[in-house]
Amino acid sequence: MEKRILGNDLAVSAVGLGCMGMSHAYGAPADKKEMTGLFAKAVDMGYTFFDTAEVYGTPQNPHDNEELVGKALKPYRNHVILATKFGIHFDMTSPEVNKPLVPDSRPEVVRDSVEHSLMRLGTDHIDLYYQHRPDPSVPVEEVAGVMSELIAEGKITHWGLSEADEETIRRAHRVCPVTAIQNRYSMMARWYEGLFSVLEELHIGFVAFSPLANGFLSAKYDKNSVFEAECDYRSVMPQFTSEGIDRNQELLTLSHRIAGEKQVTPGQIALAWTLAKRPYIVPIPGTRKEERLRENAGAAKVALMPEEVASIDGALNHMEMSEVFGGTRMQY
Repeated sequence: MEKRILGNDLAVSAVGLGCMGMSHAYGAPADKKEMTGLFAKAVDMGYTFFDTAEVYGTPQNPHDNEELVGKALKPYRNHVILATKFGIHFDMTSPEVNKPLVPDSRPEVVRDSVEHSLMRLGTDHIDLYYQHRPDPSVPVEEVAGVMSELIAEGKITHWGLSEADEETIRRAHRVCPVTAIQNRYSMMARWYEGLFSVLEELHIGFVAFSPLANGFLSAKYDKNSVFEAECDYRSVMPQFTSEGIDRNQELLTLSHRIAGEKQVTPGQIALAWTLAKRPYIVPIPGTRKEERLRENAGAAKVALMPEEVASIDGALNHMEMSEVFGGTRMQY
């Protein structure tokens, strides 16, 4: 797979693998042996960029995903880029399926987090360490200062911000250069496009999470799709409701039409569109299935010309769509 550069020097596969769904938010955790095999296949396919976080897990094992990623990628550690995140925990007292997030980026908490993440990932350094969400109680300059110290200590090599706005990015970058932001971005969620000029000015990469709108843009789901109410966030996402599916028919028709013209899948069109938007954007779709892993990797070879992207954007600008899941509620 071709590579892309995040920031000044972090080379990653053009499509990365978001690992969250193997352990968290998309039903009960997947079988560890199967997922370990899937990671090996991902490496064989050319994936070099793997994304996790300290909070991707279950009430029984809150750090399930980091442990899985660390063990599965141990044989390939020198050939892959590991990204993980700090700075939030879940309000486990909430009865909601999608439990609220509580930010906490106090320096002592961050230092504790990095040590435990290093241990679970079985590595001596983290390649890309993100603040998972802004913390209104801790100035981002203070967080950036801790990142600078961790880089000097060799515990991390690059850092980033997730779901950050322009002011936060600029303030952080002045203290310790930011390599990448990781924000929600897809054909259904375009509200961060206004950051492109800022990222270009500061030479910061954009890691796009949920590039398939939580799987909706794969066009594999319909009104008969069933999600586990206890542990699958899709059960409460607006794009998967019966009404949402009806409102998104024009979008699905567009995806199917372009996919047919290119002889690829709608999911590959959604990812190819993301890749074509800017050369420093890297989508990180997640999956538990080898066929989807291959499909997502194949999107890096789907060429969309600038005029095709402009045509798609024009259609999206005037298209009726449902709301799309915009992220877990923050609790301050």
